[in-house]
Amino acid sequence: MDSRVKDVVRERYAEAARRVTSAQAPSGCHAPACCGTDQDPITKDLYDESQKSALPEAAVLASLGCGNPTALAELRPGEIVLDLGSGGGIDVLLSARRVGPTGKAYGLDMTDEMLALARQNQRKAGVENVEFLKGEMEHIPLPDNSVDVIISNCVINLSADKDRVLKEAFRVLKPGGRFAVADVVVRGHVPDDVQKNLLLWVGCIAGALEDREYVAKLRTAGFESIDIEATRTYKIEDARAFLTAEGVDVDAIAPEVDGKFISAFVRATKPSHSSCCAPTCCR
Repeated sequence: MDSRVKDVVRERYAEAARRVTSAQAPSGCHAPACCGTDQDPITKDLYDESQKSALPEAAVLASLGCGNPTALAELRPGEIVLDLGSGGGIDVLLSARRVGPTGKAYGLDMTDEMLALARQNQRKAGVENVEFLKGEMEHIPLPDNSVDVIISNCVINLSADKDRVLKEAFRVLKPGGRFAVADVVVRGHVPDDVQKNLLLWVGCIAGALEDREYVAKLRTAGFESIDIEATRTYKIEDARAFLTAEGVDVDAIAPEVDGKFISAFVRATKPSHSSCCAPTCCR
């Protein structure tokens, strides 16, 4: 991850963790760092009440995702799951319960504040088959062929080196392992100047790939059976108040934007015949 991008992302997530820890309710969406407020159409209403009620409130409040990968991924008892950019741990804890005591869920995050919050949430939830790791998704601190399923929730799009992330995901997955992430994706082409205006709206959209580019990068990394399923489509009206305050002519850019930014569930599989015979062979 580019150092400048990494610093911005780390601070955004650190601030979110501090806000939750200090029990300060979000005050609205007024800056790129505010992704994750109740007013944010990308992050709201992702989990049903049965899921939220089974977890500590802090885990729910710290969720900054754009989807619910645990609801869409087919997790099975005994599997090993890795959540890239695990934040406050909501998806890790939900995954751990689905894979059961014979399985395990790892959460990977680079932010000390989020890791501390996630471990606190784990203790409150009383879930034992969980381990939170400090690290970056461009350099996953796990061995080759060690994970059955990789999930992520609106984090891969924030990386400045998505090719590296996907190669690392491929490396740590077992042959036949599944890549099942929620992410923000651009459906079709959006002019650069228009996209920059939208990036002002909310940090979650920063770095979003076009759907065709996402597929191409997954294929280059070695994945097969690639599919992108739209789960939520964003309209310019979702961002009107914010963009207008920033001096953007919303009506002028609306034709280039409406329906182009989506939350999507991105699926892919590591070929079952794939193998790594040495520590560096998948790198």
